Amino acid sequence: MKKVFTVFLAITSLAIAAAAFLPSSQKSLITEIFEEPIYNSLSGREGSDGEILVVKIDDTVSARPQIGIDRADIVYIEQVEGGLTRLAAVFSSEIPTLIGPIRSARISDIDILAQYGRVVFAYSGAQSKFLPVISAANLNDYGAQRQSPTIYTRDESRTSPTNMVLRADLLLEKVRSDGREIAISRSVGWDFGDLPKGGTAITDAKVSWPAASYEVKWSDEEERWLIFNNGIPNMSASGIQHGPTTFLIQTVEILPSEYGDKLGGVTPYSKTIGSGTGFVLRDGKYFPATWSRPDELSGTTWRALDGSELPFARGQVWIALTEKNPQFTLDSAPAK
Repeated sequence: MKKVFTVFLAITSLAIAAAAFLPSSQKSLITEIFEEPIYNSLSGREGSDGEILVVKIDDTVSARPQIGIDRADIVYIEQVEGGLTRLAAVFSSEIPTLIGPIRSARISDIDILAQYGRVVFAYSGAQSKFLPVISAANLNDYGAQRQSPTIYTRDESRTSPTNMVLRADLLLEKVRSDGREIAISRSVGWDFGDLPKGGTAITDAKVSWPAASYEVKWSDEEERWLIFNNGIPNMSASGIQHGPTTFLIQTVEILPSEYGDKLGGVTPYSKTIGSGTGFVLRDGKYFPATWSRPDELSGTTWRALDGSELPFARGQVWIALTEKNPQFTLDSAPAK
């Protein structure tokens, strides 16, 4: 083994030395082969740390298939009025040109986003009472009410209110031209690593809210949790089924807030600062866990019940904020 390793080092050294005498196109190819991959701190996906854009996205049946969130690093599922859900998608390693359908902000967003730093926040609007709260928060407030229709466009193939689509490239150009500081992705409490010992093998899990539910089913072939809603595959407009490699079920307290919608519905507030329990789903298993976030500027750490570290699998992360216990289907297949 030592001889093989020595030969490998010799070959590597010769290749790098030879690259100095090659044309630039061939030189870059050899350099890429021997370079260590770069991973994004938020998702562990291949890709450098970059500016953070957070977008509020509709999660109703009429809004599907959603646009662009298959490229997000992190996706939060939040409860809103009427027991429905809405998404907050966090982009950094890759920011697609089009994202949507865009919907309005909620009070839970302020606490969720604080741990990421001064992100760019894109949303369709908010009730007048809540708009000053967004403006005062530590984020770049770039809601549609203040921006050009060339940035917040309309998809004529969809119907209102689920037809607003963000031109993310134009929005970020506007933020930069305004001279705004934009947070760069960094660790927000979790790490990535090999599958830890233990865990319980499952085939699927169901997470519920009063008027919405998600099912995630493990795919050995794709090595990710494929997402369904009421048995229907949750698809992206790109044709890819949504499916993170790590799916977090974060049990939180959901309280009524002082805000509400036009129909008199009270806006729920998901408490993401503090501590609680939950589950980390990765590699076809679930791990009972605890989460902790002492203040709004701190990230959220996840640990096994014995206090040991609980690393995530590299790839997209979805976080379901719910107060209901999930339902798991145990995997009865023989262990591999």
